[in-house]
Amino acid sequence: MDLTWEVLAPDYQRLVGVLEAVAEAEAGGSGLRARELAVQLGLEAVRAKAEELRSKGKRLVERGRPADERPGVFTPRRAAG
Repeated sequence: MDLTWEVLAPDYQRLVGVLEAVAEAEAGGSGLRARELAVQLGLEAVRAKAEELRSKGKRLVERGRPADERPGVFTPRRAAG
């Protein structure tokens, strides 16, 4: 089930937006770990924030948004085709 941008809660929209922005800036990039996501979102790079983002990232992966081609590393879902 692929979610559209509009149905995501604001926190999830920000998370996906950061992943997409970093991927564009790095020409595909290698993805971000939860702690790196925290920094990109302007949060403290502490374990509690990283765990919260990891949990949100995994929920999004289950619903078809970011990919986790490598364990613990989130990347934006690549367009099919």
